[in-house]
Amino acid sequence: MVRALQVTRSDEGVAVAFAEVDESDLGDGEVLLDVAYSSLNFKDGLALRGDRGVARISPLIPGIDVVGTVVSSSDARWSAGDEVVLTGAGLGETRNGGYSTRARVPSDSLVRVPPALGMRRAAAIGTAGFTAAQAVLALEHADIPDGDVAVTGATGGVGSIAVMLLHAAGRRVVAATGHPGDRGYLERLGASELLDRAELQQAGKPLQASRWAGAVDVVGGTTLATLLAQARYGGAVASCGLVESPELPTTVMPFILRGVSLLGINSVEAPLVDRDRVWARLARDLDLALLDSLTTEIALDEVPDHAGRILAGDTRGRIAVRVAD
Repeated sequence: MVRALQVTRSDEGVAVAFAEVDESDLGDGEVLLDVAYSSLNFKDGLALRGDRGVARISPLIPGIDVVGTVVSSSDARWSAGDEVVLTGAGLGETRNGGYSTRARVPSDSLVRVPPALGMRRAAAIGTAGFTAAQAVLALEHADIPDGDVAVTGATGGVGSIAVMLLHAAGRRVVAATGHPGDRGYLERLGASELLDRAELQQAGKPLQASRWAGAVDVVGGTTLATLLAQARYGGAVASCGLVESPELPTTVMPFILRGVSLLGINSVEAPLVDRDRVWARLARDLDLALLDSLTTEIALDEVPDHAGRILAGDTRGRIAVRVAD
């Protein structure tokens, strides 16, 4: 039996409770892990609320990230004792995730924990950091011009690490936030300028004054439309979230008159070759002392209390969840 945090839907509503789960009920997969860490992401908060768009099965063990040590594997690439990390791949959505002392996971998306990081930092990075690195790599692949790069939701998990990576790449970063009191925090991450997020939330003309060489956007809606309308010729916006809205009230004007690119970022289904490339970039470019300073570690027992806070936007940086005793 393994200890797990479970979400169960019924006619009476949604129940969140700790339970003893038989190892045989963890699900399918080639690799069995002793879980050391998971993390807390916005999507985990939605799962713990019972959101059907995230929690696709019931009962479900949430936790879209898992970091741990291999117990056994039917895949010859992995041996007992290997330290591995898996983000996305259906964890905490269509299959049981990381909020459990053991997890059974598919081997085709599994990545070895970079030695430079270690398991705790890999969990601190998690899906949010992985997504941020994907977005930065996508902007680079799009060969965006010189100039300012905007990051929305800059105090959150994706935003914080995106600011760090863009700064490390030599970009001038403008951090859009609704928390002006976090100026010192954002400047420490590498932001050169702060922008009140309300300025991006005002509907405007289909084309506006050119401003952004690129952007990483986690909110969608009018904010994303404004970023596109303000993008410079040849610029690009990497879209990886819908905190504001899944709607996109825009026109074709930025695309056909300025050659702007809208880059969709999906970390859940990233193939292994991309996962290896992303983790290598994170291990190479992240300031580890800075990563540690923006990471809060909580115990698995504390996850339910913190889930509401992350949905309310009342957290910053990254939250690593310590699962092992």
